[in-house]
Amino acid sequence: MKIALINENSQAAKNEMILHALEKVASEKGFSVDNYGMYSAEDECQLTYVQVGILAAVLLNAGAADYVITGCGTGEGAMLACNSFPGVICGHVEDALDAYTFAQINDGNAIAIPFAKGFGWGGELNLEYIFEKLFAEESGQGYPRERAVPEQRNKRILDEVKKVTYKDLPTILKELDRDLVRGALQGERFEELFFANCKCETLAECVREILKED
Repeated sequence: MKIALINENSQAAKNEMILHALEKVASEKGFSVDNYGMYSAEDECQLTYVQVGILAAVLLNAGAADYVITGCGTGEGAMLACNSFPGVICGHVEDALDAYTFAQINDGNAIAIPFAKGFGWGGELNLEYIFEKLFAEESGQGYPRERAVPEQRNKRILDEVKKVTYKDLPTILKELDRDLVRGALQGERFEELFFANCKCETLAECVREILKED
């Protein structure tokens, strides 16, 4: 599994700490982590939580990432932004129980964590426990297990609903404000990481077109 880490501007200073906790768990599972930043509060590319949603959608729909770890001060804005796009099911996760039940019941592909609200002493340990439980088992097995069949059925229903209620991502990107979209895709390492891992040429071409515009 390839995991992408995305930080928005208000919590960019925590990027290194979050990455450390994530890589510790990911390495034990044999997963890889791509850090899309922000890397510090002083980065030239300043991501808002809305742009986090755009970037997460691009990565997941292009197959450049299998899972996105993100968040903001409360986690709410990043979750709402991510869920505004097709191909993204993002849960709001505050602790290890949230992580485990979201993975097993909802079988999503992104989580948004509150990196400021309630983030005090032991915050880095809470992150590690979240990642441990998020990836503890194969996602979507149901919880409790006797509820697996209806929960999996509901997930399939949600997937079909989202296919109807959302436009395709290239169309969305082209209709959004171009400065907003370009700002989401201009991180220091975006092009290096994205084009090396993108599996969808349609999205790759759309991104190239957006980035080359003046």
